[in-house]
Amino acid sequence: MSLEQRVVAAPDDGSLGPLLRLADDRLPPGAGYGRHGHRAVDVVAVVLAGSLRHAWGDAAEMRAGDVAVLRAGAGLEHDEVAGDDGARVLQAYLRAADPAAAPSHEVRRTPRGWVDLGRDDARLWVGPADEAPEGQVAVDGGGLVVVWRVTPSRPGWAAF
Repeated sequence: MSLEQRVVAAPDDGSLGPLLRLADDRLPPGAGYGRHGHRAVDVVAVVLAGSLRHAWGDAAEMRAGDVAVLRAGAGLEHDEVAGDDGARVLQAYLRAADPAAAPSHEVRRTPRGWVDLGRDDARLWVGPADEAPEGQVAVDGGGLVVVWRVTPSRPGWAAF
């Protein structure tokens, strides 16, 4: 069994501002994405279930509820590999906040509420359904809720 990826959104016209792609990934135990590169992109990963090891830098271990912010900047190669329990990960690819910056990776352990992404054009809220921002989402039952708020202004390259 291998990676199962469902692309939720991939606007190629700049209509979602900084958001380039949103994917819902499911990895079986021990599966990874394979070593691959990124450049001039920020990738925000929310681990929805299971665990994931980031094979770059400090080889961070991430668990359900953690949020990782990878800033590829000038470029890097890495992999992510699911733990013994597999993983379900929601990954958002954003235009880089600073495309020339040195690469970095930071894990926020089970944040609740708005997560500071260090940028003005995209915000992320993570928490239990019963604490979701009022007027933002309606959820039946429990579970983890992820809310994205992006500035929809189109970049210069966008088709109008």
